[in-house]
Amino acid sequence: MIIRIDGKECACEKGEYLLTVARRNGIFIPTLCQHDSQEDGMGACRLCIVEITDRGRKSVVVSCVYPVNHEIEVETNSARILRERRMILALLASRASESLRIRQMCDFYEVPRIDRFVKSPGEKCVMCGLCAKACASLSVGAISTINRGITKKISTPYGDPSTVCIGCGACAKVCPTEAIEWEEDETTRTIWGKTFTLVHCPHCGTVVGTREQIEEAARRSGQEPELLCESCRKERMAKVMADTYGFEPS
Repeated sequence: MIIRIDGKECACEKGEYLLTVARRNGIFIPTLCQHDSQEDGMGACRLCIVEITDRGRKSVVVSCVYPVNHEIEVETNSARILRERRMILALLASRASESLRIRQMCDFYEVPRIDRFVKSPGEKCVMCGLCAKACASLSVGAISTINRGITKKISTPYGDPSTVCIGCGACAKVCPTEAIEWEEDETTRTIWGKTFTLVHCPHCGTVVGTREQIEEAARRSGQEPELLCESCRKERMAKVMADTYGFEPS
């Protein structure tokens, strides 16, 4: 199936999300709540809106959750989209007033300052939900959305250190605005009010992860805990292949 995005013909499969098709064809659509580690879109930040023409009728859709089912025309930066995207960014800027990435996006799209939007001092979170989704995908569920309305936020149960958190840092790594604070030194990592002991690769000394993280990975795989880093594991495998089959490491 062929659709046109900004005048460019793009091949796609029925049911593919529009954002996926655009990215594969080198067409940029801004987004905050989409991450390569997550297969499905969230549709939370709304920045990836585009204007489609479907059988002569124009409408605005959220591209990360819009499945393409037949031929359509797509505009990613029409006057209507730019106007609505600026308003969305203005709202996000009031929500996450301390986010450098939001400020950069506002500058790029020339978002005007709207004084009637009340700012949240010291806030970086845009409530995209990526962190909670990443945590849930690990079957840990240490953090989630709590409260409602203007007090809604991401946190551990009752704001206390989680008993199930493994300190992997997946939540912080997927956060688009660096809203999740964590600290790390040579021996420990502190996140969500809990401090974890770091395990180092016995061969090269690289941090492999927290003790709880390694134990969880071992539990899932049904194997003994792996203490080597990825690089050293590859070297070990290459040596095994060479000793067993006579392959020379590349």
